[in-house]
Amino acid sequence: MSVTTAPSRTTASGRPTPSARPFRFGRWFRDTGWRHIVAIAMVVVAVFPLVYVLSASFNPSGSLVGSNDLFRTVDGSNYVALFTNPDQPFGLWFINTMIIGLTTAVATVFLGAMAAYAFSRMRFSGRRFGLLSLMLIQMFPQFLAVVAIFLLLSAISDVFPALGLGSQLGLIMVYLGGALGVNTYLMYGFFSSVPVSIDEAAKIDGASHAQIFFGIILRLVAPILAVVGLLSFISSTSEYVIASVVLNDPSTQTLAVGLYSFVSQEFSNNWSIFAAGAVLSAIPVMVVFLALQKYIVGGLTAGSVK
Repeated sequence: MSVTTAPSRTTASGRPTPSARPFRFGRWFRDTGWRHIVAIAMVVVAVFPLVYVLSASFNPSGSLVGSNDLFRTVDGSNYVALFTNPDQPFGLWFINTMIIGLTTAVATVFLGAMAAYAFSRMRFSGRRFGLLSLMLIQMFPQFLAVVAIFLLLSAISDVFPALGLGSQLGLIMVYLGGALGVNTYLMYGFFSSVPVSIDEAAKIDGASHAQIFFGIILRLVAPILAVVGLLSFISSTSEYVIASVVLNDPSTQTLAVGLYSFVSQEFSNNWSIFAAGAVLSAIPVMVVFLALQKYIVGGLTAGSVK
């Protein structure tokens, strides 16, 4: 009596396939399971404050007491109140924030790109000292100079009011004063990763430094330009200390300064309207982030190589 066995399974190359191991929870948890638990916990920690603020924005009571029960009451009156109070022009604050944020981001990218190109492609005395100086200066936050900024802009107001206290142009210039530094050093690493042979080939064809910079290099370093622009836009739209000192007129203020007026008064604070304004003010940052998402990972990692 002969005994037959089931044929063994083989792969396309003729080798037998290894038998699948039985699932064991302990082995799965030790290998990859703990990572899933950590990821879920991090997502909960990150998402819960956002959900809480969104729930508070639909609470018509004006306080955060009733917001402990998420979405117990859904009312859009807070969003309507944002645009109906002439003493607190939320719509104008929104426009001012976009103008200041976009202008600062574009100018920061332009100045940082030119500085990074000079440090990466040109050799001159003081080059290394200049890079280190930019890094050391950025160790001190810009708001430490808020008193000096106030006195400087106050003196400029007497000569050139469009650039002094209360002007958005003055605030943009203050932001651009700190545009170099970490951004330049980050872009310098990305510029250095572009082969110098590209510049040399363009010079043989008769291209100048300006033609190489604007026509070739900027297109190759688009990821880092997007990253720096995004970081600059976020920092300028959410900055409060310097903006609250420079912009003293409600018609010129930004969202960060204007929204504080909803909760700064002791007996008339309204946290629900403040939450609604915070939700709307987060939309531009989210839109810009999603639009530049494909550049973020590549730009940050490539810029940190050198």
